Amino acid sequence: MKDAFGLPQSLLVLGGTSEVALATARRLIARRTHTVWLAGRPSPALDEAAESLRALGADVRTVGFDALDPDSHETVLGKVFAEGDIDLVLLAFGILGDQAQDEREPVRAVRVAQTNYTGAVCAGLVAARALQTQGHGSLVVLSSVAGERARRADFIYGSSKAGLDAFAQGLGDALHGTGVHVMVVRPGSVHSPESPFATTPEAIATAIELGLRRRSETVWVPGLLRVVMSALRHTPRGLFRRLPVR
Repeated sequence: MKDAFGLPQSLLVLGGTSEVALATARRLIARRTHTVWLAGRPSPALDEAAESLRALGADVRTVGFDALDPDSHETVLGKVFAEGDIDLVLLAFGILGDQAQDEREPVRAVRVAQTNYTGAVCAGLVAARALQTQGHGSLVVLSSVAGERARRADFIYGSSKAGLDAFAQGLGDALHGTGVHVMVVRPGSVHSPESPFATTPEAIATAIELGLRRRSETVWVPGLLRVVMSALRHTPRGLFRRLPVR
């Protein structure tokens, strides 16, 4: 169960090698989280991530999980929830792709969409049902500011995140009043420090913790993006094309 401050004692990360997820796990372990499941494709990176969190004193377990194999999601997540209640599920997997290459090779673009959207839809629904069955818990979905308005530079990735964002909002509405809390996190880029929308995994982790304490439904990182994207969302397309946000 969550502690008196609304922070989880148990955490399931879908996308166990995600920089943001691991930063969040470290921050929560420093508070009260003592059980962590890292779900991801078996790899040395997943094992190293688990060891790094064990060094902080947490009971860390790994489980094989593939976003591109939705038929396995119910079985995989069912095994995790069968081991005990999960207070927080952090849906953190996703791929950026390569916009130019993905435009030339549509099959690559489909992989971005299947990972970021359809894989997340399946895993999100399975996790939400498990949380609802146990009667409590939070589902935190890592969206992106890129999903707020399609840009020439990353519209394939952005469109997949736009779909995920809309799905997560709708899921939150569907679960309202059930005891399950859904929080959508819209961070700026962590891979482009020169971007005006840049942030860091640690900043996102801090915002996630604060959002959990407040039971927020939407979190922007940095917070100023809420205002910036509100303006950009209503900018006429002709003008938007000429803005230096490509």
